Amino acid sequence: MSQKKIRVLMSKPGIDGHWRGGIVVSRAIRDDGMELIFGGFQNVQQIAEAAIQEDVDVIGLSIHSGAHFSYTQQLIDLLNEKGVLDNFMILVGGVIPAKDFDKLREMGVANVYGPGSMTSDIVEFIKAHVKK
Repeated sequence: MSQKKIRVLMSKPGIDGHWRGGIVVSRAIRDDGMELIFGGFQNVQQIAEAAIQEDVDVIGLSIHSGAHFSYTQQLIDLLNEKGVLDNFMILVGGVIPAKDFDKLREMGVANVYGPGSMTSDIVEFIKAHVKK
């Protein structure tokens, strides 16, 4: 019996043009054999709907600094309102000040990745924390 693959939705809330990191992480996830659903630029409502419809395990947000708290909180609130927050592990990455990492984790984010993060660390974190 084969194990079900880990499913990851990678999205970019808002449209700020900083897309390269999300693409690099998406490729690493896909190349490791996980199922990648690439949402691209989506609003928070679309991200929540896609995560639910696609039955993903992980929601990866690529966020530019300055919007990381608001987009993350909006997503968490929306998933909580729908009663499905506990169904997903949320990861946040982007040009985010290291001083904000702990607050994002306190909000419910499983982990935060800034510039210079190794894609192998992201992949290994997902594999270690999502049990299939």
